[in-house]
Amino acid sequence: MTDPRPETKHEAPRARFRAGDLRLVPAALGAWASAGVVIGFPAEAPLGWVVGVLWAGAFVSAIVCGRWRLWLPVVLALTGAAIVAHSVAMRAPDRLPQALAEAASRGAVVELVAVITGQATDGRVTADVGLAQTTHPGWASSVVFLAEQEQGDSVQSEPQIGESWAVTARVVATEPADDATLLAFAERAGERLAHAPPILDAASHLRAGLRELAAGLPGRGAQLLPGLAVGDTSRVEDGLDADMKASSLSHLTAVSGANCAIVVGAVFALAAAMGAPRGARVVISLLALLGFVVLVTPEPSVLRASVMAAVVLVGLVSGRPMQGVPVLCLAIVGLLVVDPWLARSYGFALSVLATAGLLLLAAPLANVLARWMPRALALVLAVPLAAQLACQPVLILLSPSIATWGVLANVLAAPAAPMCTVIGLIACLVTPLAPALGGALAAIAWVPAAWIAAVAEFTAGLPGAQLPWAEGAAGLLSLAALTALTLTAFLAPPASRWRWAAARISLAAIVAVAATPAVSRIADVLSRPTDWQFALCDVGQGDALIVRSAQRVAVVDTGPDPVLVEECLARLAISHIDLLVLTHYDSDHVGGVEAVLGRVSTVLVGPMRDPEDVAVVDSLRASGAEVRTATDGLDGTLGSHSWTVLWPPSRGAESGNAASVALMVKPGPGCVDCLSALLLGDLGEEEQIRLGARHTVGPVDILKVAHHGSADSSAAITARAAARVALIGVGEGNTYGHPSPSALTALADSGTAVFRSDLHGLVLVGPSGVWTERG
Repeated sequence: MTDPRPETKHEAPRARFRAGDLRLVPAALGAWASAGVVIGFPAEAPLGWVVGVLWAGAFVSAIVCGRWRLWLPVVLALTGAAIVAHSVAMRAPDRLPQALAEAASRGAVVELVAVITGQATDGRVTADVGLAQTTHPGWASSVVFLAEQEQGDSVQSEPQIGESWAVTARVVATEPADDATLLAFAERAGERLAHAPPILDAASHLRAGLRELAAGLPGRGAQLLPGLAVGDTSRVEDGLDADMKASSLSHLTAVSGANCAIVVGAVFALAAAMGAPRGARVVISLLALLGFVVLVTPEPSVLRASVMAAVVLVGLVSGRPMQGVPVLCLAIVGLLVVDPWLARSYGFALSVLATAGLLLLAAPLANVLARWMPRALALVLAVPLAAQLACQPVLILLSPSIATWGVLANVLAAPAAPMCTVIGLIACLVTPLAPALGGALAAIAWVPAAWIAAVAEFTAGLPGAQLPWAEGAAGLLSLAALTALTLTAFLAPPASRWRWAAARISLAAIVAVAATPAVSRIADVLSRPTDWQFALCDVGQGDALIVRSAQRVAVVDTGPDPVLVEECLARLAISHIDLLVLTHYDSDHVGGVEAVLGRVSTVLVGPMRDPEDVAVVDSLRASGAEVRTATDGLDGTLGSHSWTVLWPPSRGAESGNAASVALMVKPGPGCVDCLSALLLGDLGEEEQIRLGARHTVGPVDILKVAHHGSADSSAAITARAAARVALIGVGEGNTYGHPSPSALTALADSGTAVFRSDLHGLVLVGPSGVWTERG
């Protein structure tokens, strides 16, 4: 008979090792939970008491732990919570200086000095700001919304990281839990006060050089190359971005922890090949990581990614991945102590979960998959599968759907990412010294970038690419539970009864989820009113309004994303558009125009101001649409309705929001059930008042609120419209403060019922009433 004791002695240390690896998890979770709660406290909250209670709890638990070792997780959790809460209490009073707080409470326009801390994207930039007129200004983290700069010789380049700028801006305070304490809306173009320090200035020139090289390359690969190499996503168009998200490849759009690991791993391997001792290899790798962070911009997301990449390397280089878990926990606590406001960041959560998934799930999944396939292929599949399983519950909060082909897309695309990152980075570094060599290397790096873009486009177009899921907390919890059950069924020992129970429950849940879209689609169609005349599409932070009258259809603006506007048109069974109105040419109003090409008879457009506007109109003309310019007084019919252009005037019109096409839609002769509407585009208060002086603006049944409910709106026009229903196209969690309290107050004072795409989704309005997708 075989003595079982040697096996028992062999297994015991392994069990203790695993338990020890997880011992810091309570500290990380306690720190994270504490930060997530405490940063949301108002400025006047007694944080000192909160910190005191947590430290007292940790001390008492430590005493209890002396007798009962099971209390150790409680001690660690309370200690982590107390440390991070203490950090919040120390930093919160200085986040928003008193003078800036007073200005923000009034929405005042002030003179600011802004030190740029992030790359300018979509007309905004992160910066530390202080009042210019004070000798020693207190600094506040801010998001600055840049004013459009004048054309001509006086135009200045966009702000670069490290530069100081003078900005005249209206300041508004954010919620306590926001990473930025202020939103600053620039009144006019800023003035550069000082250039960036030499290192940051050199990094900016290197990024610009690679961006110029990529601009000369064709197709979508040219859009991805700067992002994969140095984190510059300015050239990624909406269509490509949507495909990357739909195929679960969005982590390859810009620099992430994987990119940091690729660079540091390559440097580590090169140093080893040159015979450098282990200590020197570590130092060289850390210096390379520091340089890489500076080059790709030292924004919080990049710093976080570099820390997480270092954690993965610690775990994988050691050959014992479980050892990475304590390091990951220490990294979580350390990052939250330095910046507690990361606790509510989706980027932080996804970084942590992806790293944890690689450390905890990749090896077990590879072991199971290796039963049916070669070990190398099993590992290739296990890595993206582990990351997606860990991150997907949180991704549901961002988009209530699952990328069905995400693992396949990552398997196909992931091998190309290291080549593009390394070769693109080398091209970036050598271009100033040898432009021809840099151009050749950029062309080589374009090949894997183009492959990744092609994979994204292919998998995003496959049937069932997006599996709908429940939104919010319900979606997160249900998917987390299903993930846990699936992992139990997959990883539990074959003879375990838990494995088969979990497998049966998971299979039943998957079948139910697969059937849900069809059931929901039928219920959605049956519940919708058949007499709707106006539809507000849910296209995020943008506008897309549909008018239907006697089988004729008009679409007013196409939102920022062709995928979203196409989904709305498909839901409402609209295949042809008789009249398309582009109120103006901001991307949140014309970004989705690709979805309507070839489907439009007539296009009504406002004044064009630059080549990009002309290109949008030319694309519609080339697709067969007749283009007409909208000016005050132009009118026409749509089925049983008539429409009239109220703005812009034929002379003296400005550009941009101020030149938005505004329409009055009224019932035609003999149409008793036709509803009337005032559609204001993105007109500001001044233009609304001028419009009201020229035209009768109410009363109407429906008001399409101007500029997503911006504060720059006329309460007098809202009152004169006296609409029964107000429609606001606005994105959930937008950073613009839309819709503003003042706009909502004006609507409430006029007795208008407000329907918003962020809260209600698709909204249909007809004679029988208002139908909403949710809420």
